[in-house]
Amino acid sequence: MSKIILSGDRPTGRLHVGHYVGSLKRRVELQNSGIYDKIFIMIADAQALTDNAEQPEKVRQNIIEVALDYLSCGLDPEKSTLLIQSQIPELCELSFYYMNLVTVSRLQRNPTVKSEIQMRNFEASIPVGFFTYPISQAADITAFQATTVPVGEDQLPMIEQTKEIVRKFNSVYGDTLVEPDALLPDNKACLRLPGIDGKSKMSKSLNNCIYLSDTEEEVRRKVMSMFTDPNHLQVSDPGQVEGNPVFIYLDAFCKDEFFAEYLPEYTNLEELKAHYTRGGLGDVKVKKFLNNVLQEELSGVRSKRKEWEKDIPAVYEILHKGSLKAREAAVKTLDSVKNSMKINYFDDHALITGQSEKYAQENV
Repeated sequence: MSKIILSGDRPTGRLHVGHYVGSLKRRVELQNSGIYDKIFIMIADAQALTDNAEQPEKVRQNIIEVALDYLSCGLDPEKSTLLIQSQIPELCELSFYYMNLVTVSRLQRNPTVKSEIQMRNFEASIPVGFFTYPISQAADITAFQATTVPVGEDQLPMIEQTKEIVRKFNSVYGDTLVEPDALLPDNKACLRLPGIDGKSKMSKSLNNCIYLSDTEEEVRRKVMSMFTDPNHLQVSDPGQVEGNPVFIYLDAFCKDEFFAEYLPEYTNLEELKAHYTRGGLGDVKVKKFLNNVLQEELSGVRSKRKEWEKDIPAVYEILHKGSLKAREAAVKTLDSVKNSMKINYFDDHALITGQSEKYAQENV
């Protein structure tokens, strides 16, 4: 069986460092590993419209922002297929068929859906498209026969629901669809990067993000304003490392070699944490070090982005070609699904021949 990856993002804004450590960096590593036969990276604009239906221009404008972030982080259109979800109409048809395999109560129990509904204050006014997006996501994954889906920990319930749909479909109609596996980040600090304000999750809607496209000065300003340990009031005070956003970011981004250049009095992050914990280390010094770490990580991303920004038509052409290629794969899956469901009437020559013979005999 081919090893195939599907991953993607909603184009509701520029991508941030949470996306980078949670999925983007890993996608590039997987792309370059040579392990996978195909890699599909989706800009999920149709899914973004489920809670932005009245702001289509917002979604439209952010297509190019996400694409630029993808390319600047190292996704290579020669190795990965970059596509736009809405340009693959077969995904809608697959979703329609899968809806018959999922109950309303099961969707209501999905922890990711419950969390997202609460975060958006939908309460009783939940758009149907948003409520059913686990089904849409199952269509996305199965359309490309994905075996592996890189996700954050908060998306695991979505993958489990896709598995349930695959199992249900295969049990009713015969083995047709591939059951995917989730692939979590290997660095635990990358599972859920907090916002710079100390909130549990970095979110565009909360305006607590460091964006991949931020300038050097914007990154520095945001880092220096970051929430830390509220009880660490004096340099001499013992500090709390656990739950401290500055140290969570260092866990995600820091490498030992950064200390020799930017903070030579320490050899590794554990020494820095130990000093902060016992007291005598100020937040400003730690933040300045984090700023240097992030600038190292993001400088290459920024420079690549500026190059791609010089040829926007080329970026759209990459997305166009990728969408056409992706649609070819989705068409094959949809054909298999319709064949298994016995709704491939015009392609089923045995059905047509059998019916012809039946009525010919009846009319003798």
